[in-house]
Amino acid sequence: MHRNDYDISDSIRTTDPAAVGEEVVRVYCKLFPHASPRALERAFTDIARMYDGGDLVYWPCDTEYHDVQHVLDVTLAMARLMDGYQGSRNGGEALVPELFLVGTLAALFHDIGYLRKVNDTRHKNGAEYTQKRVMRGAKFLEDYMNRIGMAELAPIASRIIHFTGYEKSIARIDVPNLTFRLIGNMLGTADIIAQMADRCYLEKCRDRLYPEFVEGGLAARDETDRRAGVMFRSVEDLMQKAPTFYKNASVRLNDQLGSAHGYVDKHFGGQNLYFDEIDKNMTYATAVAERRDLSLLRRDPPKPGEEVFAAF
Repeated sequence: MHRNDYDISDSIRTTDPAAVGEEVVRVYCKLFPHASPRALERAFTDIARMYDGGDLVYWPCDTEYHDVQHVLDVTLAMARLMDGYQGSRNGGEALVPELFLVGTLAALFHDIGYLRKVNDTRHKNGAEYTQKRVMRGAKFLEDYMNRIGMAELAPIASRIIHFTGYEKSIARIDVPNLTFRLIGNMLGTADIIAQMADRCYLEKCRDRLYPEFVEGGLAARDETDRRAGVMFRSVEDLMQKAPTFYKNASVRLNDQLGSAHGYVDKHFGGQNLYFDEIDKNMTYATAVAERRDLSLLRRDPPKPGEEVFAAF
């Protein structure tokens, strides 16, 4: 049984940007011993500052589900997928340092579109950007990569973020070649498996994701809410549909994202720790749905604001 604020291996604190950054840099330096990790180190320092409100342009993150732990968990999963691919590519094109950076930066900033700028007087919570978050994140990433000297790859990276969204089909995302599509497939995979393997995934869906969906127009505020686009009528409705969501996610992982999740096995020496935890979560979700008793969800996720924002 691992800790709620640690990754699926119970070895890395996923509420701490410095801890996750150290592991991602370790993987990067193992794969590319002659490449400089400075861009990665800067990115983890920047993400910590942005999410805790130290950036003068943005308010601190106020989406409790799509928080810094989620972002760091996805980034860690992305690094592991790229490491697994590099060790088992079977004739496929090898990743170069620049591609690893593109994948990592896209993961690290994939949900930055939830953050509100300090001059935003229209929106009261970042969740109101739910249906625009990918587009906002893509624009931010392109600007960011221009600032750190990666302008040539910036437009491609901004498209790769769309592999985490549902606003356009994966097959229609325009990338230059199969290698960049592979990076996108791994990013979309990391986004799914990291959150669904979270030990407190079900509790976070009940207590944090549903309120975000309400603000984002995807869930009903109450029984009188008849807004167009509402997909869930109540938190009970959301939790009842969790097993079905997993079935749909499995189709996306295997058919649309090219079964990229298999690269995790190589990273962990033959075991897919993410799917081990997802299977546990979904077995329990099915039991909760059958009994229609949300009080069975008793785990205590890390509280927002308890994260450790150490400088890298």
